[in-house]
Amino acid sequence: MQYLVSVIDDKDNPGSTDRQPAISEFNERLIAEGYWVFAGGLAATDAATVVDNRGEQTVVTDGPFVESKEYLAGVWVWEAPDLDVALRLATEASKVCDRKIEVRPFL
Repeated sequence: MQYLVSVIDDKDNPGSTDRQPAISEFNERLIAEGYWVFAGGLAATDAATVVDNRGEQTVVTDGPFVESKEYLAGVWVWEAPDLDVALRLATEASKVCDRKIEVRPFL
């Protein structure tokens, strides 16, 4: 099963900025053990653009879709046999990147 693993940062209490070497090492292990599908960090929320084309006219808005002190800083997609394995990896990921981690299975 595949899982979307979201890295959540906090503007009021941000994670350490020196974590890239540890994250790279963790990613190498994910690849070696067959869990890795995809990963990427995201630009700051002020670089976001929201497009809403549900009405008569398209509305394009600068900034994130929701204002919040917490924001999505990056994502992984993992292939894991079950939620227990994904949560074990997420526990390690949270320590490695010094941020909260949300795990959600794909439908």
